[in-house]
Amino acid sequence: IAVIATFACVAPLVAQSDTKAPAPKKQAPPPPIPGAGTGGNTVHATTSAVIGPNRNEGNLITISYGRPTAVHPRKGGEPRKIWGGLVPWGKADRMGADEATSLITQKAIDVGGTTIPAGVYTLYIVPQETGVSKLAFSKSIGKWGVPVDESNDLARVDLKKESLPEAVNQLTITVENTPRGSMNGVIKIKWEKTQFSLPFTVKS
Repeated sequence: IAVIATFACVAPLVAQSDTKAPAPKKQAPPPPIPGAGTGGNTVHATTSAVIGPNRNEGNLITISYGRPTAVHPRKGGEPRKIWGGLVPWGKADRMGADEATSLITQKAIDVGGTTIPAGVYTLYIVPQETGVSKLAFSKSIGKWGVPVDESNDLARVDLKKESLPEAVNQLTITVENTPRGSMNGVIKIKWEKTQFSLPFTVKS
């Protein structure tokens, strides 16, 4: 009788040990936080270059930006219009997608006679169809790209605008050393069949 009673007590314990608890449900990730580096739904890119003979003597400039959807045909075969369409003429544009486009310069640079001290800035563009387009260096950083904050500009400088022989399907921003090894550089903004460029010089 004692053996039977003992087995009766142990059996429920064995049965319980074989039963697995249900796995906890996975929680959905939190939504993107504006300005938190989430990148939203757009591919992001970082471009950089050392302006000068080497890293020690020169200046590293880095630009991070969201690359909007590539140019693609709409219904009926019409291509998506960028300048004067998606990006209106004469209005401030974040020059990218999701978070505001940012620039980091380790040393001061001169752009068209204006000094941009070393630091972090937000970049945005004011494109013009016939007049002079501008690139703004804003002290307002770490924000979502829209609405564009035009109240904290350090400077707005003239851009050179020119046509490209072939269309660039996605917004492309580059920093280049021109010529290589010198203390001069250029920022190029390419999209569709238009290029905007800004030459600059690293200050000693």
